Amino acid sequence: MAEHPHAALIRTGYDAFSRGDVETLKGMMTTDCTHHVPGSSPMSGDFKGADAVLGYYGRLASETNGTFRVDLRHVLVDGRGHVMSVHRFTAERAGKRIDMTGGIVFRVIGEKITDLDECVEDMTATDEFWA
Repeated sequence: MAEHPHAALIRTGYDAFSRGDVETLKGMMTTDCTHHVPGSSPMSGDFKGADAVLGYYGRLASETNGTFRVDLRHVLVDGRGHVMSVHRFTAERAGKRIDMTGGIVFRVIGEKITDLDECVEDMTATDEFWA
């Protein structure tokens, strides 16, 4: 059974993110793409525009001295432009460690990612990690 093209797109994105391949990631997003990051930490907020989204990804790396890792576990599609990923993420910073399940709900239009709504397993622990 062939994988849905939207699932393949998201798998490609996770792979590019893991390799730090900014050009591939940028090419997968619309110029006005928005990544919504939940919580109340300094890392939370809405990052609007591909450059702002990529800047956020750069901050994930710099704030954790390159220890931020993500392991894609599942990709689910609805065939109408919505993709949901489930992943495990780990990182270390300021003497703290995080190891948690999270996910992203993607909106895909015209084979490009237009919106990312991030979710985490434990909002309080996530906010404390980034504080």
